[in-house]
Amino acid sequence: MNKVGFFKSIQLKFIIIYILLLLVAIQVIGSYFVRQLETELIDNFKTSINDRVKLLTYNLEQAFKKERPEDGGLTLEQDMQNIVDEIKPESITKLLVINNQSRVLATNDYQNMDVIGKKTTEDMVQKVLLFGTPSEERVLQAGTDHRLYVKAAPIRYDDGTTAGVIYLEASLEGVYNQLENINEIFFKGSILAIIVSAFIGILVARTITKPILEMRRQAQIMATGDFTQKVNVYGSDEIGQLAETFNDLNDKLKHSYQTIEEEERKLSSVLANMSDGVIAADKTGAVTLMNEAAGKLLGRRPDTAIGEFLLDVLQLEEKIVDVDELQEGGSTIIDFSEDDDISLIRANFSTVSDDEDDITGFITVISDVTEQEKDERERREFVSNVSHELRTPLTTMRSYLEALLDGAWEDKKIAPNFLNVAQTETDRMIRMVNDLLQLSRMDNKEHALKKVRVDFITFMNQVIDRFEMNLDEESNITLERQLPEGPFFVWIDRDKMTQVLDNIISNAIKYSPGGGIVGFKAAKLRQQLMVSISDQGIGIDYDKTDKIFERFYRTDKARTRKLGGTGLGLAISKEIVEAHYGRIWAESELGKGTTIHFALPLMNAKRRDK
Repeated sequence: MNKVGFFKSIQLKFIIIYILLLLVAIQVIGSYFVRQLETELIDNFKTSINDRVKLLTYNLEQAFKKERPEDGGLTLEQDMQNIVDEIKPESITKLLVINNQSRVLATNDYQNMDVIGKKTTEDMVQKVLLFGTPSEERVLQAGTDHRLYVKAAPIRYDDGTTAGVIYLEASLEGVYNQLENINEIFFKGSILAIIVSAFIGILVARTITKPILEMRRQAQIMATGDFTQKVNVYGSDEIGQLAETFNDLNDKLKHSYQTIEEEERKLSSVLANMSDGVIAADKTGAVTLMNEAAGKLLGRRPDTAIGEFLLDVLQLEEKIVDVDELQEGGSTIIDFSEDDDISLIRANFSTVSDDEDDITGFITVISDVTEQEKDERERREFVSNVSHELRTPLTTMRSYLEALLDGAWEDKKIAPNFLNVAQTETDRMIRMVNDLLQLSRMDNKEHALKKVRVDFITFMNQVIDRFEMNLDEESNITLERQLPEGPFFVWIDRDKMTQVLDNIISNAIKYSPGGGIVGFKAAKLRQQLMVSISDQGIGIDYDKTDKIFERFYRTDKARTRKLGGTGLGLAISKEIVEAHYGRIWAESELGKGTTIHFALPLMNAKRRDK
């Protein structure tokens, strides 16, 4: 193993982890030990100082109680100073004896004897004198090498009143110097332990990583397609079991590899003999596979299209800007006509997704629909011509009937009813003509979708709110929403999609009985948003659910005419949904109602508006 490989190997990582665990253990133990030792040493120091303070307090209390002759003998100040002089300095750097008037009576600071007789302003002293507290103590940090233990203890008369205060300052540097020496010993011991542990870690790491390195080399050999070699098994421990499992994996991969090769041969045979063309592309839209049938339909050799952009190969770059618009279930007709030679190809798009619903590629199936499209175009032209011919006379008829309703008709009882029926039928015919014209435009791709980025849940709630405000109170119909909070962004034409929702919701309300419920649901399904609108009406036969999207189809013709339907609403909705690369279908059961579903492709979260 070279130096670069060693620095990237698991062996080095094992050694580093081993040493780091040891360092952490030493650090935790050391921190706990030092903290406890520091606490213990400081407590012992305070105990020693407090014992001396107790002795000093006793001597000073006796001096305060002593009666002194007026004509001779030691004064109180002299007696106090003699007692203080007997105290060995050691760690006590400052000692003051103060009376109850805050005046200093004695001190062990012989360089500042002029403080005797002066008042002191120490806050601890004042607290003891004023409040009679038992004692005050604290630790002061006057610098990194100047830590003090400060204490103020009361001197009392027999009746408990405060005669004075002992104030002292003691240096803690001796304690911390002792701690520093102990830390140095502990540090040297840690270094020695780390060196020994590193040596042991290297030996252990080599023992553990040797079979792992062999498995790594075997994996590299397997990556080349060679499954003939095996890994040595050195024991029955976990690593030995791993080696055995690795050998089993080698056998299974060998079998799987052979199976995949066989399946690839079958797939190649199927693609080669298909009448429909198949084009596969990766997630960026680059073509990765094209069969012979697709090459013949597109008029080019399949191998020349590999690597090209899918939209360029299909000549859709002007119709579809982003490859992400090719969502599952999308379909389009591509015109490859030249002069009088008509050639039309239908392309059906679907996506390939991984376990996390991320798109990994696209599959396009193309077929020649020239003859079918010719017949469809002729039928569409006929509907368009009839619609245009009917619209003018029907509009004129409505104008005359409105004039008659103003009073031109003589019979005041029968005429209005007759004219109202005629006007209703006229309006219905005009709506039918308008619907036919819209279908004709959509069939001939004369309409342009003005797509925008829309949160569909918010958009749908706005449409439902409009219907809810205009509900007939006598029908007692309830609009029940079970919509997620979203947002779910789609790329749609708002006006066209409003028409879709209007058609479906209007039908649901029309065919719902009094007191019925119209339900609204939405949910994400893979990379699509599925919307469901249900009613509790009479329902539809199972074999007729697909026919309701055909033009002029009515399940109950008499009732549809009575309610003012034209039979084109769902057909228009189907055209609009499919123009958005979506799909629409129905589920129904007689006597229990009908549910209309439609699915729209969700926008890619990373996509920006064009």
